Amino acid sequence: MPLLCRLRSANVFGGDEMNMRASDSSFDLNRPDLYAAWRVAKRAAHPARVEELIVDVADPRALTATERAAILAMCARTNMSLYRSPVTAEDKELPRLLGAQLGLRRLDTNWLADEDGVSSIAVSGDDEGGPRADFIPYTNKPIKWHTDGYYHPQARRIEGMILHCVRSAGEGGVSGLADHEMIYMALRDANPDWVRALMAPDAMTIPERTDECGVARPAQSGPVFYLRADGGLQMRYTARIRSIEWRNDTPTRAAVAFIEQLLASNPPWVFRLLMQPGMGIVANNVPHDRTGFTDDPVCPRLLYRARYLDHVHDERVTPPKVEVHCAEDSL
Repeated sequence: MPLLCRLRSANVFGGDEMNMRASDSSFDLNRPDLYAAWRVAKRAAHPARVEELIVDVADPRALTATERAAILAMCARTNMSLYRSPVTAEDKELPRLLGAQLGLRRLDTNWLADEDGVSSIAVSGDDEGGPRADFIPYTNKPIKWHTDGYYHPQARRIEGMILHCVRSAGEGGVSGLADHEMIYMALRDANPDWVRALMAPDAMTIPERTDECGVARPAQSGPVFYLRADGGLQMRYTARIRSIEWRNDTPTRAAVAFIEQLLASNPPWVFRLLMQPGMGIVANNVPHDRTGFTDDPVCPRLLYRARYLDHVHDERVTPPKVEVHCAEDSL
């Protein structure tokens, strides 16, 4: 079977995958034959260096056909793509316009986002007041491995995201990116029962969050790995150790420990880079982290973040635009 065809079973290239049954997926634990073929193709196609992820574009707001195809192809290979452009203006429309070209339409807004639903990620000053300073993305502290919106209910799962750099930090702020399919592969190769445990509907629970008004967000339970309707794999994960409840059984505990140790070992498929102005990340909400940083007071760090209920796919099969509002930002 050609390499591209084998990858199709886990990545979206067109509309005919949209009705794929779970049993047709390489991630079905009852189909080791499909998994074996996918594993060979995945390892052969996966980039070896972060530079291979970068697609140079003239303007993210208006991709050429070649630029768009390159980003889609890279996301199909590794669930993420980096782009590099000369566009450094503070244009909040950039993430929306870029996303619409890549099948990302259903923007997930949240109470800390700007009015247009796109979050301006910058350090919240102590003199500003307001809630942003309580959430790590709006500080200069390091952020542990996580996927965005891991506390969302099933109907609001974040499957795609764009992070665009307007200004980088004076020092630090390095991003780490990991293809969740490679995490799945390592876990399944080590022990398929660990994968089964993390696909349980109650594998990971985020307890309710309360404020002065009562329950601001109810508890949310869900799997770590789950399949989209097209058979593609998504991940819901956080490395936090507080305000999280893992299913209390041996396979789940072992699987969680394995992932923590795996990511800490810095495998070759974990990519790290310091995004420069005009660069950005398009991804199927892959696990990511960030080192701490020190801001240049004259030119403080600023990124735009857009989160979607869609995964990256050809815009010709994009579902209708629906905006969903959520009451919590990532920690």
